[in-house]
Amino acid sequence: MSDAHKPLTFSGMQPTNTLHLGNYLGALKNWVKLQDKMPCIYCVVDMHAITADAGYAKPAELSAATREVTAAYIASGVDPARSILFNQSQVPAHAELAWVFNCVARLGWMDRMTQFKEKSGKHKERASVGLYTYPALMAADILVYKATHVPVGEDQKQHVELTRDIAQKFNNDYNAPGFFPLPEPVITGAATRVMSLRDGSKKMSKSDESDYSRINLTDDADAIAQKIRKARTDPAPLPDSEKGLEGRPEAENLINIFAALADEPRTAIITRFAGQPFSAFKNDLAELAVVRLTPVATEMRRLLSDRAEIDRILATGAERAAALAEPIVAEVKRLVGFLS
Repeated sequence: MSDAHKPLTFSGMQPTNTLHLGNYLGALKNWVKLQDKMPCIYCVVDMHAITADAGYAKPAELSAATREVTAAYIASGVDPARSILFNQSQVPAHAELAWVFNCVARLGWMDRMTQFKEKSGKHKERASVGLYTYPALMAADILVYKATHVPVGEDQKQHVELTRDIAQKFNNDYNAPGFFPLPEPVITGAATRVMSLRDGSKKMSKSDESDYSRINLTDDADAIAQKIRKARTDPAPLPDSEKGLEGRPEAENLINIFAALADEPRTAIITRFAGQPFSAFKNDLAELAVVRLTPVATEMRRLLSDRAEIDRILATGAERAAALAEPIVAEVKRLVGFLS
């Protein structure tokens, strides 16, 4: 990262389905903390949402999901007065810069992206071109603000590395050393990768058929407690050391969740519950989760009762974002040689 670029965080989530505990612990909770460290821009990436069939040609669902994700951001502690909060499609600069980056990035780079292989499955010829070039748009999302820090999960770290490659190549190709920063991925916390409550080897997912595999941010206290008590475990008691978690993915997942919700080191949780049966541990975890998460669900419901207010927040955020992005895109056009 060049010293010429002031620290700035950018991150976003797709508005698809309901956000869950994994999104809260792996992203939102950390986004809130970053607001105390540097300026932050948080985006609902609705343009990314239409790259896959699940988000295509369902306009009413996309609009509703965009508002719901916005409500989740705010209910979790993202402050629209301190941070810029908007939906991606309201700022055309993202699409403009993405086209330039489509021309800077190389096919070989895109071919190495594991997310495309996972999401396109066995029939990649049926996938949208947008899904294939998704990383170039993600790079534009970040660099259109010259962001220096990008909070992401492990599965998105590769895209931030590609963003760095695109930034470096643009700077070299257009003789503009240091024009774009080389952003750093920010991966923090004990539960950056929260696993399914039904299968500790699988990531907690919005698309899992079983609602008991995840805790949704819209779940009430009873649902939260029931899902934790029904979470899969193994017959052995809780271990007395981190080494004792090896080969026990469900135990490790629940301890990680407890540590993240309590804001305590994982070792402290292991020491506290060492040798105890899971029934006692789950009762305490359920109580903690209810205390931490039900205020989020309550505030989300309040926010979603006033769609006009959410739309106003997004529009105001888009104006602030565009004011930052437009001069940067104008300079990109000048460097590329576009007449204006």
